[in-house]
Amino acid sequence: MEKVLELLREDARVSTKDMAIMLNISEEEVIDKMKSLEKNNIILKYTAIVNEDKLSEDKVSAFIEAKVTPEREMGFDAIAERIYKFPQVKSLYLMSGGFDFLILVEGDSLKDVAMFVSEKLSTLEYVQSIATHFLLKKYKENGINMDAEKKADNRIAVIP
Repeated sequence: MEKVLELLREDARVSTKDMAIMLNISEEEVIDKMKSLEKNNIILKYTAIVNEDKLSEDKVSAFIEAKVTPEREMGFDAIAERIYKFPQVKSLYLMSGGFDFLILVEGDSLKDVAMFVSEKLSTLEYVQSIATHFLLKKYKENGINMDAEKKADNRIAVIP
């Protein structure tokens, strides 16, 4: 199953026929493995990496560091569940270090993100402090260079 996952991580559009050839197994085996991975919630979704700079819509993304105080019998999981239910939250991670959660949020404007932080996130009783960092530019995502189409260096090499 690990080899199927590895191929899907590299390119989720690879056909089951091509995977079968690469793995030297039958296509039916590949399909069965994929169904099992989906059924067991190992594969949750197939998605595309999008170069947002090429789109006409301007979304605003921010990474928010949040320090929280878990309440008795509530713990981090319950707090995370409360936070990730907000539609603005795209990703949420429990972290080690100086803060507890790293939250990726998205909005239509800077004001949208600011309103989410000030009216929703900062008002939660267990949130001690937050620090918001706005995403300015993506250079690489999931191993993909976002400037991949940059022209090759056409300068003439100087050889001593």
